[in-house]
Amino acid sequence: MQTNDWLLIAVFVVGVVALIGFFATKRKGFGKFATSVLLLLLIVIMSGLFFAAGKMEAQLLGNIFFAVVGFAGGLFAGKEKSSLREERAVGP
Repeated sequence: MQTNDWLLIAVFVVGVVALIGFFATKRKGFGKFATSVLLLLLIVIMSGLFFAAGKMEAQLLGNIFFAVVGFAGGLFAGKEKSSLREERAVGP
């Protein structure tokens, strides 16, 4: 086997482990947060596989990763704001 084959296998295994970890730690049901995280995981795994296979350039992969990080940052910031609103609504 060549180095490219091992790289593809490694990216695939890391992706499968990430998906198993996601489903093992997630609560029941698919809300906004769980669906978004699952989609982000799938995008990162697929782009990593395309890059490892030589079907995608490094610049495009970098742009995808920056977009994923930006989306995830907004997702987490939005979750914190919504939890603060819930605490204020329940508070005294």
